[in-house]
Amino acid sequence: MIKKQDRVQMNEEIRVPEVRCVVDGGEALGVVTIQEAMAKANELGLDLVLISPDAKPPVAKIMDYGKFHYQEEKKKKEARKKQTKVEVKEIKLSVKIAENDVSYKVKHAREFLEEGKHVHFRVFLRGREMAHPEAAVAVLNRVWPMVEDVGMMYKTPAMEGRYCNMMVHPKKDEKK
Repeated sequence: MIKKQDRVQMNEEIRVPEVRCVVDGGEALGVVTIQEAMAKANELGLDLVLISPDAKPPVAKIMDYGKFHYQEEKKKKEARKKQTKVEVKEIKLSVKIAENDVSYKVKHAREFLEEGKHVHFRVFLRGREMAHPEAAVAVLNRVWPMVEDVGMMYKTPAMEGRYCNMMVHPKKDEKK
């Protein structure tokens, strides 16, 4: 489906009296009436496409619109391929977590960081634990030294409602 902003005016849809006309090969026809530009496009068997409608006078190009549209879609697809998706893994902890449980969860966090994923540590405060949010910060401060050699702290431990959050990103490799 073509979005409204992606839709271009072409051929009979162009409603301006005159345009600055350019042929696809680079040849400029100059400022001509819309009828002359349409006649030239029909003569060449191509489309008249309004490229810059806001210019004074508007700029129109004589080109094969189907080919142009195909090339643009191909470029967009290629750009999407090269994008890297950032994966965020969440590690949930509690205030009353035992030391061996912390080390087990940190082991998984280290694996995620070594794979290049971001890790979001989250401590949930239940009931009366809300009276002591510093306990949640203490848990995250206990976790940080265990992962600081493979990650860098992006977001320091901070309270957000019933949660205390800390975000850790993987360290950049010096090899790359």
